[in-house]
Amino acid sequence: MKKTKLILHPVRMKIIQSLANGRKLTVQQLAEWIKDVPQATLYRHINTLLEANLIEVVQENQIRGTVEKVFALKEQSIQSQEEFLNLSKEDHVELFFTFTAQLMGLYEQYLNKGDADLVKDGAGYRIANVHVTDEEYSELIREIGKVIQKAMLNEPSPERKVKNIATIVIPE
Repeated sequence: MKKTKLILHPVRMKIIQSLANGRKLTVQQLAEWIKDVPQATLYRHINTLLEANLIEVVQENQIRGTVEKVFALKEQSIQSQEEFLNLSKEDHVELFFTFTAQLMGLYEQYLNKGDADLVKDGAGYRIANVHVTDEEYSELIREIGKVIQKAMLNEPSPERKVKNIATIVIPE
């Protein structure tokens, strides 16, 4: 089965979203995040994701004669731009799904905190369709990068709130 079809299953997507952003969880902790899925079903889908090499066991804890496993998303380690460019189409799709699953996990966490105010918090998502030459596009990306880099240098303080900014560029 292709990895994209594996990921798109609703239960497996919930598992991936639960493990997004570096979370490491046991089956019991996953069951707390995913309350509407029976534990036996959860185990079956965890095993499917393990076999597909999308998640991994990152720790094993001895608890009263049994082993409790801790799961995390399998990290893709890409060392260079050349390595990134030489990835297969399936690898790129897998990385993109992991990226979007992390975004969905962050957004769901934000909405679940109870007092989410999209306008006040400046939360949102949008698609901007722009018509640019290659040179104009390069300049646009440089300028966006400068603004984001400047904000990333800000030191934490009580009046500063963390905002997650993600960029996705998809040419037509």
